[in-house]
Amino acid sequence: MSFVKRTIKCGELRRENIGQKVSLNGWVAVRRDLGGLIFIDLRDRWGIAQIVIHPEESPVLAERAKPIRSEFVMWATGTVRERESKNMKIPTGEVEVLLEDFGIINPSELPPFEILNDLDVNEELRLKYRYLDLRRPYLQEKFLIRNKLYQIVHKYFYENDFVEIETPVLMKSTPEGARDFLVPSRIHKGKFYALPQSPQIYKQILMVSGFDRYVQIVKCFRDEDLRSDRQPEFTQIDCEMSFVEQDDILTMFEGFLKLVWKDILNQDVQIPFQRMPYKEAMERYGSDKPDTRFGMEIETLNDLLTNSEFQVFSQTLADGGIIGGLKANGCGAYSRKQLDNLTEFAKKYGAKGLAYIKLNEGQISSPIAKFLSDTEMQSIIDKFDAKDGDLILIISDKWTRAYTILGALRLEIARLQGIFDAVKDKYNFLWVVDFPLFEYDEEDNRYVAMHHPFTSPKLEDLEILDENPGKARAIAHDIVLNGVEIGGGSVRIHDNAVQQKMFSLMSIGPEEAKDKFGHLLDALKYGAPPHGGIALGLDRMVMLLTGIDNIRDVIAFPKTTSGLSLMDNCPSAVDTKQLTELGVGVLQK
Repeated sequence: MSFVKRTIKCGELRRENIGQKVSLNGWVAVRRDLGGLIFIDLRDRWGIAQIVIHPEESPVLAERAKPIRSEFVMWATGTVRERESKNMKIPTGEVEVLLEDFGIINPSELPPFEILNDLDVNEELRLKYRYLDLRRPYLQEKFLIRNKLYQIVHKYFYENDFVEIETPVLMKSTPEGARDFLVPSRIHKGKFYALPQSPQIYKQILMVSGFDRYVQIVKCFRDEDLRSDRQPEFTQIDCEMSFVEQDDILTMFEGFLKLVWKDILNQDVQIPFQRMPYKEAMERYGSDKPDTRFGMEIETLNDLLTNSEFQVFSQTLADGGIIGGLKANGCGAYSRKQLDNLTEFAKKYGAKGLAYIKLNEGQISSPIAKFLSDTEMQSIIDKFDAKDGDLILIISDKWTRAYTILGALRLEIARLQGIFDAVKDKYNFLWVVDFPLFEYDEEDNRYVAMHHPFTSPKLEDLEILDENPGKARAIAHDIVLNGVEIGGGSVRIHDNAVQQKMFSLMSIGPEEAKDKFGHLLDALKYGAPPHGGIALGLDRMVMLLTGIDNIRDVIAFPKTTSGLSLMDNCPSAVDTKQLTELGVGVLQK
């Protein structure tokens, strides 16, 4: 089909184009027939241009334009002139194109929804017709920012001597952590590839290979339960560096993030970022990804209640647990229903109950007041420097659970009180470091790596690995922004014997280690340099850069929270012939 190619983009028209003859290509956003005038708003990804037809002066054009409807694809040629009624809300709002000729390149059926920024339809409908949804400038802006981030990645890491290398998408299954997506082999029946959860082993082998610095914008896959900020396939900025210590890695990526926030948001981020040990993050904020834009910090109350006769508290202390609390400013007037809602919220995180102290209109009330002495009650109030109108929430439980519940309550109170709206323009970057090397899996009755089994223990903790591995710390680092983890990494184990020790502590025997990780263990025998790195979640970064909380809006063709692609209806059944070729059978429920 022949058509007149554009000489200028719709969104580029300005006052300086007045008097010029131009040709435009795009989609019809709106057609308005006012009788004496016909207006057509033509849209491309650069913006909207208003086209005008005078039916009295151009009756043939007006007649030809009658079939035009929203989302038709067309070309238009005319002369740019100044608009009488200007629209200063859009960059092209001072000019319009007086139509001289046009052609309909392709008509459109009536769309299932209007292509509007402020679209009020359910997400499933948008995802089913994703190609229409993606026409909305609201979404296109997100992908232009994503594209700009790609270019910054390429430029920054090239200038810092990183080599971009692609690692395999079909790899060996090493199920430690999330579930693998498996791909059956047709040639080697009964055997399977896995889609990479991370290029971790490959990038370590690249360091053994002498490339020194590696970077890749890479797709990763995890077959796990989904949340609003997760997808089964996601994109990482994946990096590794040789002959470095942790400080070198953190400094490199502080420079990168500073550049990104300056180039995209014109925000001057201060470096170096704060560094906070995992233990401190949990005890102050109840999270290993703390939002430090506001206070409401947790206080540990064990010392104040050492001799408490309240059985719940005394039993917690006897079991080595934690009594902790937080102060919610201005929440002292919360009703019984509001407090019951908070209790139910806390129970979702494992709380057996929620104690509180209300200071309201000169009165102090608490369901645990009768179990505490006046001295204990006052010491708690003094600890928080609580004033009239404040609310103190208290949890007693095991260390991890107690702080996790309090951390969740902290964020819920911030949401209820509108604190997030007040700090939405702040960007608080934070490194969380000194994570535990292991966590204990009670179901499997063994230690598992908190990050992954290739993370190096801190050198000063090597001597306690045998007698007390649960106390060992990792040379690991997570980068957190406003309560969202946007990346994580570590210094890796580069010594074969230490790596074997790590597997042993995780109850992975020599044969299993050789079967799953033999290629890495062999590589470590041949002169592995000290190395480490990080992977940044590109999707989450774009989500934060664009100020939205739905990760699906920054991925072109995302899955639903149940892992479905509604546009192309996958996953889907395959025919018996394909399964037979693969040597795969399907169990029927």
